[in-house]
Amino acid sequence: MPRFSSNTLESQTYYYHVTVSTLRLDQLPSRPKSWAAVNRIDRLVATILLLQSRRVVTAAEIARHFELTERTVYRDLAALGEAGVPIAAEAGVGYRLMPGYHLPPVHFSNDEAMALVTAGSLVEQMTDPSVRDAVASALRKIHAVLPPDLQRRSQRLAEATRVARHSPVFPSVIPLTQLQIAVAEGRVLHLDYQGAARAEPTARDVEPLGLVHYLQCWHLIAWCRLRQDVRDFRVDRIRACRTTGERAAPRPGFNLDDYTELSALPEPSQHAILRLPLARREKAHRYWGALILEETVLKEASQVRLKIAFWQRPDLAHWLLSLGTEVLVDSPKTLRQEVADLARQTAAHHNLSPS
Repeated sequence: MPRFSSNTLESQTYYYHVTVSTLRLDQLPSRPKSWAAVNRIDRLVATILLLQSRRVVTAAEIARHFELTERTVYRDLAALGEAGVPIAAEAGVGYRLMPGYHLPPVHFSNDEAMALVTAGSLVEQMTDPSVRDAVASALRKIHAVLPPDLQRRSQRLAEATRVARHSPVFPSVIPLTQLQIAVAEGRVLHLDYQGAARAEPTARDVEPLGLVHYLQCWHLIAWCRLRQDVRDFRVDRIRACRTTGERAAPRPGFNLDDYTELSALPEPSQHAILRLPLARREKAHRYWGALILEETVLKEASQVRLKIAFWQRPDLAHWLLSLGTEVLVDSPKTLRQEVADLARQTAAHHNLSPS
């Protein structure tokens, strides 16, 4: 691993800073097809931004981020060191920028400004006031430094963008930022948690591992010391939360993506084959989404055949009833029978006799 020093020739340092100060980062593509083909100065600036955004980063991580070879990364780091960028390297740990070093103010491209507007709209509807207020403040600061033309366009987009809000049955009483800070700092939390099947909250000491948003709710994924296992805590069921002074030990075997994929929803245990008019195809996709396992368009009949995975037969039966005579259940027969029974019960409930 090469080592770098901040002691360089004045001419080299001067040349580097002139280059950076005249380079607009909005000229740099956010995700080029190949960083190896990008102008090297652009790539070097992007490398500094990566180093600036992390406490420490390895050559392998830089290579993966930019899709380069580690040998190219070493050459880039050496070039930055020779140009006066104070990079510290520690064998077996990685690289970091020396404290106090920063690039000149960042300029935003049109696409980046529009993306920030979209992110702000999503945050406004998917978080609580503790996060919304902080993000709104940050976006106002960013908006203030945009060029006038970009300000007008981003403001117009903000006024024309809406994200439908889902109002939780039980709004969270715990600020989301408190949980975010605990995750970021690795602090143990003491929770009073109201389980779905419990009359009273239970006390839990947990080690935060991540925050996940799914099924319209935020979930704290944490190691529960009471259960001695990883658990999923719905944030709106946390009745009280206290951050302790204890730091949680890292759990190197845990991967948040793997846990979320395996645990967010149970594996469906049943399948149904349905036939719907093509006009109802979009409705089925909106409702069942990834649970549609197979799809065949029957052009002659103007129908679509779907294979849908499901957990509870009554849930699927109620949805099928909403489609009336437009749906045909090919299998299983038990589902077809349940839809028929449900139709008779519905008619009886409204004092009508099915024809």
